[in-house]
Amino acid sequence: MPSAVIAELDPEAGGGRRPRRTVRDWVVDSGCFVLAVLLAFAAAISVNQESHTPHVVVLVDVALGALACAAVWLRRRWPLGLALAMIPVSQLSDTAGGAAMIALFTVAVHRPFRYAAWLGGAQLALVPLFFWLRPDPDLPYLGAVILTALVTVAVVGWGMFVRSKRQLMLSLRDRARRAETEAALRAEQAQRLAREAIAREMHDVLAHRLTLLSVHAGALEFRPDAPREEVARAAGVIRESAHEALQDLREIIGVLRAGDSDDAGRPQPTLAALDALVAESREAGMEVVLDHRVTDPTAVPASVGRTAYRIAQEGLTNARKHAPGTEVTVTVAGAPGDGLTVTVRNPAPPGEVPHVPGSGQGLIGLTERATLAGGTLDHGTTGEGGFRVRARLPWPA
Repeated sequence: MPSAVIAELDPEAGGGRRPRRTVRDWVVDSGCFVLAVLLAFAAAISVNQESHTPHVVVLVDVALGALACAAVWLRRRWPLGLALAMIPVSQLSDTAGGAAMIALFTVAVHRPFRYAAWLGGAQLALVPLFFWLRPDPDLPYLGAVILTALVTVAVVGWGMFVRSKRQLMLSLRDRARRAETEAALRAEQAQRLAREAIAREMHDVLAHRLTLLSVHAGALEFRPDAPREEVARAAGVIRESAHEALQDLREIIGVLRAGDSDDAGRPQPTLAALDALVAESREAGMEVVLDHRVTDPTAVPASVGRTAYRIAQEGLTNARKHAPGTEVTVTVAGAPGDGLTVTVRNPAPPGEVPHVPGSGQGLIGLTERATLAGGTLDHGTTGEGGFRVRARLPWPA
């Protein structure tokens, strides 16, 4: 393909540099150069046969034609500038007419139509003047003007046709790429929906197994005087149901994590990591006061502790974005049976803070996280203009 088409198909391939000529470009440029030389040679013979033309004019005509033919090799690098330069040159030199037509064709291929229209119109306007000053010995004046005008219009039309074919090819390639991207997105969405459907089915099976486990455990609780064989059988059923429930739970987690990144399996933080989170925030320049009233953070259930950690983390992030320079207070309190309370509050910022795009999305996610954990979350402004986030999470006895 032409180097210009390759550059438009993959703009990053050349690293911002001018695209190099391909083999096809060398063949086409060589053909254009040979065509310009042949037309210049034929025009030189015709000019030399004119007896009324001074020898000096013939030499100047041939010299300008030779320079115009050599300049054809620059048509890809400076198409518009070469075509502009060829307008006065072609008026002074009959042998430069072929090179001028090739330059006009290049502009029609590589530039929008308005440039080719202006240049072609300028050449058409100068054609009658050229043949009035230098009549063609073989054609009448009107015939030479009409023939040259038709050739000029044909060259521009041919160039526009080539340009339209290239643009059509580029548009089709772009559509194909978009179709491939959309197909990949649809396939990914279908996989995600399938994983969610499988997870829901496994969830139903898991709920059924846990229900059986609860029924047998309840039977043992209400029949402590049952025969030894019946107790052993019920304990075996409980053990088997618990084992199968764990297997189902592992499968659910594996299905849901199938499309996640590699770091999805890393250990998740708990409430014991809250001190490290506050220390990181202080190192980042925040003023954080931690009021940790839980005597043994490791005794907090992992799911509850992880939810409390994420709520404190999001609260510190919001305070850093929306109230920079203020002192943030993080309070964690609770006990088994009483529940766990996490509060993050900050005063009003000292000055005007610019709006942050996407504000409020994190709080929506925290509310959903607290609800899934069996708790509640509320947030809003305080009486002094500050902001407070408070979560209440269950902590079984």
